[in-house]
Amino acid sequence: MNWNLEQLRLFVQVAEQQSFSAVARQAQRAQSAVSNAIALLETDLGVLLFERSSGRQPRLTTAGASLLEEAREVLRQCERLDGRALGLVRGEEVLLRLAQDEAMPYQPVLDSLEALARQFPLLEVQLASGAQGEVACKLLERRADLGLLFHQEQMPNALERQRLGTVDMVTVCGVGHPLATAGHVDRRALARHRQLLMAPQYPGGEQISPAVWRTDSFYAMAELLMRNLGWAWLPRHVVQYPTYQGQLVELSSDWTPPPLVVELVCRRDEALGPAALWLAECFAQHLRANG
Repeated sequence: MNWNLEQLRLFVQVAEQQSFSAVARQAQRAQSAVSNAIALLETDLGVLLFERSSGRQPRLTTAGASLLEEAREVLRQCERLDGRALGLVRGEEVLLRLAQDEAMPYQPVLDSLEALARQFPLLEVQLASGAQGEVACKLLERRADLGLLFHQEQMPNALERQRLGTVDMVTVCGVGHPLATAGHVDRRALARHRQLLMAPQYPGGEQISPAVWRTDSFYAMAELLMRNLGWAWLPRHVVQYPTYQGQLVELSSDWTPPPLVVELVCRRDEALGPAALWLAECFAQHLRANG
């Protein structure tokens, strides 16, 4: 094996930008140097990675397309290695910045932070809560070290995630809503009333009713429900929050969305320290215990 990481980086960049010249300008190198690096990589791998035609953008061959994700993973592994090494040099954290979705189950979070204080008494902790999209932004902008959020399909490449557990969803409405006294409700009954849903990029169930309002917060949704503005699927622990006791009614329904998946998220290029790793495992245990 004679290929190197720089050749892999150039391969991935050319595949993503579909231009040798653009990659050369970005790397402040001659276009011929980029082309030669890719050619040497092809020779070492024994396959043609790009179809080259005069005046046309380079296009991945079948072999190139099949090797592209492998190359990305090698580069991701290198980022992890650098991050792990940096973590070893740093040793135990002095500060841990945790960002969480505001609707994260509060009891497992509080129990875990209480245990963290005992395990790492000198550690400073900064806790930030917000709507789901804000958690990823804080990590990307390096304003948080660790994130707790609900699974979403699109996750920035710079972030890495790990499944910790699940949270049950229930069908609810306000005590003054027409469905509150209906007993068991089917999809047809639900479709006759306004449905409150999370914004499209966030998890929270499928649209059943033609009339829909959307929000990016389960707690904002609960406030709307208390004003009898519709029905919704909410995490069970949100419905049980003391503020909403006696204000929301859990409905018996023939269908509820699958549980929300809780994920731990961090930057791929920054290794988690011992306190962050310990907190993640502690939270997973408390989440399972409260499930």
